[in-house]
Amino acid sequence: MSDSYTIDPDVGFIKEVARLGGQDLKKCYQCATCSVVCPISPDTKPFPRKEMIAASWGLKDRLVGNGDIWLCHNCGDCSTRCPREAKPGEVLAALRAYAISEYAAPKILAKAVNDPKKLLPLLALPAVIFLVVGFLINTLFGVKWLNFAPGGDLIVHSHFFSTWLVDIIFIPTLFFGVAVFALGLKRFMADMHANALQEGKTGREKIDPVGFIQALIRVVPNIFKHSRFNECGENKERATPHMMVLFSFIALFIVTNIFFVALYVFGQHGPYSQLNPVKWLANVGGIALIIGSAMMIFQRLGNKDQKSNYQDWWLLGLVLGLGVTGMLAQMTRLGGLAGVSYVTYFVHLMFVWCLFAYTPFSKLAHLVYRTVAMTYQEYSERK
Repeated sequence: MSDSYTIDPDVGFIKEVARLGGQDLKKCYQCATCSVVCPISPDTKPFPRKEMIAASWGLKDRLVGNGDIWLCHNCGDCSTRCPREAKPGEVLAALRAYAISEYAAPKILAKAVNDPKKLLPLLALPAVIFLVVGFLINTLFGVKWLNFAPGGDLIVHSHFFSTWLVDIIFIPTLFFGVAVFALGLKRFMADMHANALQEGKTGREKIDPVGFIQALIRVVPNIFKHSRFNECGENKERATPHMMVLFSFIALFIVTNIFFVALYVFGQHGPYSQLNPVKWLANVGGIALIIGSAMMIFQRLGNKDQKSNYQDWWLLGLVLGLGVTGMLAQMTRLGGLAGVSYVTYFVHLMFVWCLFAYTPFSKLAHLVYRTVAMTYQEYSERK
Protein backbone atom coordinates (compact mmCIF):
# COMPACT_ATOMS: atom_id res chain seq x y z
CA MET A 1 0.00 0.00 0.00
CA SER A 2 1.42 3.37 -1.00
CA ASP A 3 2.15 6.04 1.60
CA SER A 4 -0.11 9.07 1.87
CA TYR A 5 0.95 12.60 2.73
CA THR A 6 -1.05 15.59 3.91
CA ILE A 7 0.05 18.97 2.62
CA ASP A 8 -1.11 22.47 3.42
CA PRO A 9 -0.66 24.68 0.32
CA ASP A 10 0.17 28.32 1.03
CA VAL A 11 -1.68 30.23 -1.68
CA GLY A 12 -0.27 33.54 -0.48
CA PHE A 13 3.25 32.17 -0.92
CA ILE A 14 2.47 31.13 -4.50
CA LYS A 15 1.20 34.62 -5.31
CA GLU A 16 4.25 36.22 -3.73
CA VAL A 17 6.59 34.02 -5.79
CA ALA A 18 4.70 35.11 -8.91
CA ARG A 19 5.02 38.77 -7.91
CA LEU A 20 8.78 38.39 -7.40
CA GLY A 21 9.28 37.11 -10.96
CA GLY A 22 8.00 33.53 -10.97
CA GLN A 23 4.72 34.29 -12.73
CA ASP A 24 5.23 31.43 -15.24
CA LEU A 25 5.41 28.82 -12.47
CA LYS A 26 2.02 27.26 -13.25
CA LYS A 27 3.08 26.46 -16.81
CA CYS A 28 5.34 23.70 -15.45
CA TYR A 29 4.08 20.14 -16.04
CA GLN A 30 7.00 18.40 -14.29
CA CYS A 31 8.73 16.95 -17.34
CA ALA A 32 12.14 17.23 -15.57
CA THR A 33 13.85 18.77 -18.61
CA CYS A 34 15.20 21.53 -16.37
CA SER A 35 17.00 19.10 -14.04
CA VAL A 36 18.39 17.13 -16.98
CA VAL A 37 19.87 20.08 -18.87
CA CYS A 38 21.25 21.95 -15.85
CA PRO A 39 25.05 21.50 -15.95
CA ILE A 40 25.58 22.28 -12.25
CA SER A 41 22.69 20.36 -10.69
CA PRO A 42 23.85 17.60 -8.29
CA ASP A 43 23.41 13.95 -9.28
CA THR A 44 21.58 13.24 -6.02
CA LYS A 45 18.27 15.06 -5.61
CA PRO A 46 18.86 17.35 -8.60
CA PHE A 47 17.22 20.74 -8.93
CA PRO A 48 15.15 22.59 -10.11
CA ARG A 49 12.32 20.15 -10.85
CA LYS A 50 11.60 19.33 -7.21
CA GLU A 51 11.59 23.04 -6.38
CA MET A 52 9.14 23.72 -9.22
CA ILE A 53 6.79 21.06 -7.85
CA ALA A 54 7.04 22.36 -4.28
CA ALA A 55 6.50 25.95 -5.41
CA SER A 56 3.44 24.94 -7.45
CA TRP A 57 1.95 23.42 -4.31
CA GLY A 58 2.89 26.38 -2.13
CA LEU A 59 5.16 24.33 0.12
CA LYS A 60 6.90 27.33 1.64
CA ASP A 61 8.68 25.41 4.42
CA ARG A 62 10.26 23.06 1.89
CA LEU A 63 11.68 25.92 -0.15
CA VAL A 64 12.69 28.85 2.06
CA GLY A 65 15.23 26.71 3.93
CA ASN A 66 16.27 24.76 0.85
CA GLY A 67 19.95 25.23 0.05
CA ASP A 68 19.40 24.10 -3.54
CA ILE A 69 17.68 27.34 -4.54
CA TRP A 70 21.05 29.01 -3.86
CA LEU A 71 23.10 26.48 -5.82
CA CYS A 72 21.27 27.68 -8.93
CA HIS A 73 23.16 30.53 -10.65
CA ASN A 74 20.24 31.43 -12.94
CA CYS A 75 22.40 30.92 -16.01
CA GLY A 76 19.28 30.29 -18.11
CA ASP A 77 19.92 26.80 -19.52
CA CYS A 78 16.76 25.39 -17.94
CA SER A 79 14.58 28.34 -18.93
CA THR A 80 15.77 28.27 -22.55
CA ARG A 81 15.09 24.55 -22.96
CA CYS A 82 11.84 24.38 -20.99
CA PRO A 83 9.16 23.10 -23.45
CA ARG A 84 6.46 25.03 -21.60
CA GLU A 85 8.44 28.27 -21.05
CA ALA A 86 7.86 27.97 -17.31
CA LYS A 87 11.16 29.78 -16.68
CA PRO A 88 12.52 27.58 -13.83
CA GLY A 89 15.54 29.86 -13.43
CA GLU A 90 13.31 32.87 -12.82
CA VAL A 91 11.20 30.90 -10.34
CA LEU A 92 14.27 29.98 -8.31
CA ALA A 93 15.41 33.62 -8.42
CA ALA A 94 12.01 34.58 -7.00
CA LEU A 95 12.39 31.95 -4.26
CA ARG A 96 15.79 33.39 -3.35
CA ALA A 97 14.33 36.90 -3.11
CA TYR A 98 11.60 35.56 -0.84
CA ALA A 99 14.11 33.69 1.32
CA ILE A 100 16.25 36.81 1.80
CA SER A 101 13.27 38.74 3.12
CA GLU A 102 12.21 35.79 5.26
CA TYR A 103 15.56 35.50 7.05
CA ALA A 104 16.25 39.23 7.38
CA ALA A 105 14.99 41.22 10.36
CA PRO A 106 13.37 43.61 11.05
CA LYS A 107 10.66 42.58 8.58
CA ILE A 108 9.47 46.12 8.08
CA LEU A 109 12.86 47.08 6.66
CA ALA A 110 12.99 43.94 4.50
CA LYS A 111 9.63 44.86 2.95
CA ALA A 112 10.69 48.47 2.44
CA VAL A 113 13.93 47.59 0.64
CA ASN A 114 11.97 45.44 -1.82
CA ASP A 115 9.16 47.97 -2.34
CA PRO A 116 9.77 50.50 -5.17
CA LYS A 117 7.42 52.97 -3.45
CA LYS A 118 9.88 53.15 -0.53
CA LEU A 119 12.96 53.87 -2.66
CA LEU A 120 13.15 57.63 -2.11
CA PRO A 121 12.61 57.43 1.70
CA LEU A 122 15.29 54.71 1.94
CA LEU A 123 17.77 56.83 -0.01
CA ALA A 124 16.92 59.91 2.08
CA LEU A 125 17.27 58.07 5.40
CA PRO A 126 21.11 58.22 5.60
CA ALA A 127 21.07 61.95 4.80
CA VAL A 128 18.61 62.53 7.63
CA ILE A 129 20.72 60.42 10.01
CA PHE A 130 23.87 62.38 9.16
CA LEU A 131 22.19 65.74 9.56
CA VAL A 132 20.43 64.86 12.81
CA VAL A 133 23.45 63.21 14.46
CA GLY A 134 25.73 66.03 13.32
CA PHE A 135 23.35 68.67 14.64
CA LEU A 136 22.97 66.93 18.01
CA ILE A 137 26.71 66.54 18.47
CA ASN A 138 27.28 70.16 17.54
CA THR A 139 24.55 71.27 19.95
CA LEU A 140 25.56 69.05 22.87
CA PHE A 141 29.35 69.15 22.56
CA GLY A 142 30.01 72.16 20.33
CA VAL A 143 31.96 70.01 17.84
CA LYS A 144 31.86 71.35 14.29
CA TRP A 145 31.06 68.59 11.79
CA LEU A 146 30.09 70.47 8.63
CA ASN A 147 32.07 73.32 7.07
CA PHE A 148 30.44 75.15 4.18
CA ALA A 149 33.59 77.18 3.59
CA PRO A 150 36.53 74.78 4.04
CA GLY A 151 38.97 77.27 2.55
CA GLY A 152 42.47 76.66 1.23
CA ASP A 153 43.67 75.65 -2.22
CA LEU A 154 43.71 71.93 -1.42
CA ILE A 155 40.33 70.21 -1.54
CA VAL A 156 40.02 67.86 1.41
CA HIS A 157 36.70 66.10 1.87
CA SER A 158 37.22 65.66 5.60
CA HIS A 159 37.54 69.44 5.97
CA PHE A 160 34.02 69.77 4.58
CA PHE A 161 32.43 66.75 6.23
CA SER A 162 34.08 65.49 9.41
CA THR A 163 35.71 62.06 9.17
CA TRP A 164 34.91 61.16 12.76
CA LEU A 165 31.18 61.77 12.13
CA VAL A 166 31.31 59.46 9.12
CA ASP A 167 32.92 56.73 11.19
CA ILE A 168 30.67 56.98 14.25
CA ILE A 169 27.71 56.48 11.91
CA PHE A 170 29.22 53.94 9.52
CA ILE A 171 30.75 51.59 12.09
CA PRO A 172 27.47 50.93 13.98
CA THR A 173 25.69 50.59 10.63
CA LEU A 174 28.23 47.99 9.53
CA PHE A 175 27.77 46.05 12.77
CA PHE A 176 24.00 46.23 12.26
CA GLY A 177 24.35 44.62 8.83
CA VAL A 178 26.67 41.93 10.18
CA ALA A 179 24.24 41.19 13.04
CA VAL A 180 21.30 40.85 10.63
CA PHE A 181 23.32 38.43 8.52
CA ALA A 182 24.46 36.45 11.56
CA LEU A 183 20.93 35.95 12.87
CA GLY A 184 19.62 35.11 9.41
CA LEU A 185 22.40 32.64 8.68
CA LYS A 186 21.86 30.89 12.01
CA ARG A 187 18.25 30.17 11.05
CA PHE A 188 19.12 29.41 7.44
CA MET A 189 21.77 26.83 8.29
CA ALA A 190 19.47 25.10 10.77
CA ASP A 191 16.64 24.98 8.22
CA MET A 192 18.96 23.91 5.39
CA HIS A 193 20.39 21.05 7.44
CA ALA A 194 16.94 19.90 8.55
CA ASN A 195 15.75 20.03 4.94
CA ALA A 196 18.78 18.07 3.76
CA LEU A 197 18.21 15.37 6.39
CA GLN A 198 14.56 15.09 5.43
CA GLU A 199 15.32 14.75 1.72
CA GLY A 200 18.28 12.44 2.21
CA LYS A 201 20.83 14.89 0.82
CA THR A 202 23.22 14.35 3.73
CA GLY A 203 24.01 11.60 6.21
CA ARG A 204 25.50 13.92 8.84
CA GLU A 205 23.29 14.36 11.88
CA LYS A 206 25.02 17.56 12.99
CA ILE A 207 27.12 20.22 11.33
CA ASP A 208 30.76 20.08 12.43
CA PRO A 209 32.08 23.69 12.55
CA VAL A 210 35.67 22.66 11.76
CA GLY A 211 34.61 20.51 8.83
CA PHE A 212 32.35 23.29 7.56
CA ILE A 213 35.18 25.83 7.64
CA GLN A 214 37.43 23.38 5.77
CA ALA A 215 34.69 23.02 3.14
CA LEU A 216 34.48 26.83 2.89
CA ILE A 217 38.21 27.03 2.20
CA ARG A 218 37.77 24.54 -0.66
CA VAL A 219 34.79 26.42 -2.09
CA VAL A 220 36.21 29.96 -2.08
CA PRO A 221 38.63 29.40 -5.00
CA ASN A 222 35.73 28.16 -7.14
CA ILE A 223 33.77 31.29 -6.27
CA PHE A 224 36.71 33.51 -7.23
CA LYS A 225 37.09 31.66 -10.53
CA HIS A 226 33.31 31.65 -11.15
CA SER A 227 33.58 27.97 -12.05
CA ARG A 228 29.81 27.41 -11.92
CA PHE A 229 29.14 30.32 -14.27
CA ASN A 230 31.60 28.92 -16.77
CA GLU A 231 29.81 25.56 -16.81
CA CYS A 232 26.60 27.17 -18.01
CA GLY A 233 25.70 27.32 -21.69
CA GLU A 234 23.29 30.27 -21.79
CA ASN A 235 24.35 33.74 -20.63
CA LYS A 236 27.91 32.58 -20.08
CA GLU A 237 29.12 36.11 -20.76
CA ARG A 238 27.73 37.15 -17.37
CA ALA A 239 30.77 35.62 -15.69
CA THR A 240 33.13 38.46 -16.66
CA PRO A 241 31.15 41.44 -15.24
CA HIS A 242 30.26 39.43 -12.13
CA MET A 243 33.95 38.74 -11.52
CA MET A 244 34.79 42.42 -12.07
CA VAL A 245 32.23 43.55 -9.50
CA LEU A 246 33.23 40.85 -7.00
CA PHE A 247 36.94 41.64 -7.15
CA SER A 248 36.32 45.39 -7.12
CA PHE A 249 34.39 45.02 -3.85
CA ILE A 250 37.26 42.97 -2.42
CA ALA A 251 39.81 45.56 -3.57
CA LEU A 252 37.84 48.49 -2.12
CA PHE A 253 37.30 46.59 1.14
CA ILE A 254 41.07 46.14 1.45
CA VAL A 255 41.70 49.80 0.62
CA THR A 256 39.14 51.03 3.17
CA ASN A 257 40.70 48.97 5.95
CA ILE A 258 44.23 50.11 5.09
CA PHE A 259 43.23 53.78 5.12
CA PHE A 260 41.28 53.24 8.37
CA VAL A 261 44.41 51.87 10.04
CA ALA A 262 46.57 54.60 8.49
CA LEU A 263 44.28 57.27 9.96
CA TYR A 264 43.52 55.93 13.43
CA VAL A 265 46.72 54.00 14.16
CA PHE A 266 49.41 56.00 12.39
CA GLY A 267 47.63 59.37 12.22
CA GLN A 268 48.11 59.74 8.46
CA HIS A 269 45.31 61.94 7.13
CA GLY A 270 44.21 62.03 3.52
CA PRO A 271 44.04 62.85 0.74
CA TYR A 272 46.78 60.44 -0.30
CA SER A 273 49.08 60.74 -3.28
CA GLN A 274 47.97 59.23 -6.57
CA LEU A 275 51.37 57.50 -6.64
CA ASN A 276 50.48 55.53 -3.52
CA PRO A 277 50.08 51.81 -4.44
CA VAL A 278 46.99 51.58 -2.24
CA LYS A 279 45.51 54.44 -4.26
CA TRP A 280 46.24 52.47 -7.44
CA LEU A 281 44.28 49.56 -6.03
CA ALA A 282 41.41 51.90 -5.12
CA ASN A 283 41.29 53.39 -8.62
CA VAL A 284 41.42 50.02 -10.34
CA GLY A 285 38.67 48.76 -8.05
CA GLY A 286 36.50 51.81 -8.71
CA ILE A 287 36.91 51.58 -12.48
CA ALA A 288 36.18 47.83 -12.44
CA LEU A 289 33.07 48.46 -10.36
CA ILE A 290 31.73 50.95 -12.89
CA ILE A 291 32.55 48.87 -15.96
CA GLY A 292 31.30 45.61 -14.45
CA SER A 293 27.98 47.04 -13.26
CA ALA A 294 27.46 48.89 -16.57
CA MET A 295 28.06 45.63 -18.47
CA MET A 296 25.47 43.88 -16.28
CA ILE A 297 22.93 46.60 -17.01
CA PHE A 298 23.49 46.45 -20.78
CA GLN A 299 23.32 42.65 -20.74
CA ARG A 300 19.97 42.74 -18.94
CA LEU A 301 18.61 45.36 -21.28
CA GLY A 302 19.76 43.35 -24.29
CA ASN A 303 18.48 39.99 -23.10
CA LYS A 304 14.76 40.08 -23.79
CA ASP A 305 14.27 36.51 -22.54
CA GLN A 306 15.54 37.36 -19.07
CA LYS A 307 13.03 39.04 -16.79
CA SER A 308 14.33 41.80 -14.55
CA ASN A 309 12.43 43.01 -11.52
CA TYR A 310 12.86 45.78 -8.99
CA GLN A 311 15.31 43.75 -6.87
CA ASP A 312 17.63 43.40 -9.89
CA TRP A 313 17.62 47.11 -10.71
CA TRP A 314 18.03 48.10 -7.06
CA LEU A 315 21.24 46.09 -6.86
CA LEU A 316 22.63 47.28 -10.18
CA GLY A 317 21.73 50.91 -9.43
CA LEU A 318 23.41 50.77 -6.02
CA VAL A 319 26.60 49.21 -7.38
CA LEU A 320 26.85 51.63 -10.31
CA GLY A 321 26.04 54.57 -8.02
CA LEU A 322 28.82 53.57 -5.64
CA GLY A 323 31.38 53.41 -8.42
CA VAL A 324 30.36 56.57 -10.28
CA THR A 325 30.06 58.85 -7.22
CA GLY A 326 33.30 57.53 -5.74
CA MET A 327 35.32 58.17 -8.88
CA LEU A 328 33.63 61.53 -9.58
CA ALA A 329 34.34 62.74 -6.05
CA GLN A 330 38.03 62.02 -6.61
CA MET A 331 38.18 63.42 -10.17
CA THR A 332 36.44 66.67 -9.24
CA ARG A 333 38.74 67.01 -6.21
CA LEU A 334 41.80 66.65 -8.43
CA GLY A 335 40.22 69.04 -10.94
CA GLY A 336 39.75 71.76 -8.32
CA LEU A 337 35.94 71.75 -8.47
CA ALA A 338 35.39 72.13 -4.74
CA GLY A 339 31.61 72.59 -4.63
CA VAL A 340 30.89 69.71 -7.02
CA SER A 341 33.42 67.47 -5.28
CA TYR A 342 31.98 68.04 -1.79
CA VAL A 343 28.40 67.41 -2.93
CA THR A 344 29.42 64.29 -4.86
CA TYR A 345 31.34 63.02 -1.84
CA PHE A 346 28.25 63.43 0.34
CA VAL A 347 26.12 61.49 -2.19
CA HIS A 348 28.80 58.80 -2.27
CA LEU A 349 28.60 58.50 1.52
CA MET A 350 24.85 57.99 1.21
CA PHE A 351 25.40 55.11 -1.24
CA VAL A 352 27.99 53.52 1.04
CA TRP A 353 25.61 53.74 4.00
CA CYS A 354 22.88 52.08 1.92
CA LEU A 355 25.33 49.30 1.06
CA PHE A 356 26.10 48.65 4.74
CA ALA A 357 22.52 48.92 6.00
CA TYR A 358 20.45 47.36 3.20
CA THR A 359 22.62 44.53 1.85
CA PRO A 360 21.12 41.85 4.18
CA PHE A 361 17.67 42.74 2.80
CA SER A 362 18.52 43.07 -0.90
CA LYS A 363 19.56 40.78 -3.73
CA LEU A 364 23.19 41.47 -2.86
CA ALA A 365 22.69 39.15 0.13
CA HIS A 366 23.16 36.26 -2.30
CA LEU A 367 26.92 36.76 -1.85
CA VAL A 368 26.52 35.39 1.67
CA TYR A 369 23.66 32.90 1.33
CA ARG A 370 24.95 31.31 -1.87
CA THR A 371 28.44 30.95 -0.41
CA VAL A 372 27.00 29.18 2.65
CA ALA A 373 24.81 26.90 0.50
CA MET A 374 27.75 25.96 -1.76
CA THR A 375 29.87 25.31 1.32
CA TYR A 376 27.17 23.06 2.79
CA GLN A 377 27.00 21.08 -0.46
CA GLU A 378 30.75 20.59 -0.32
CA TYR A 379 30.63 19.74 3.39
CA SER A 380 27.88 17.14 2.91
CA GLU A 381 29.89 15.56 0.06
CA ARG A 382 26.91 15.75 -2.25
CA LYS A 383 28.17 15.54 -5.81
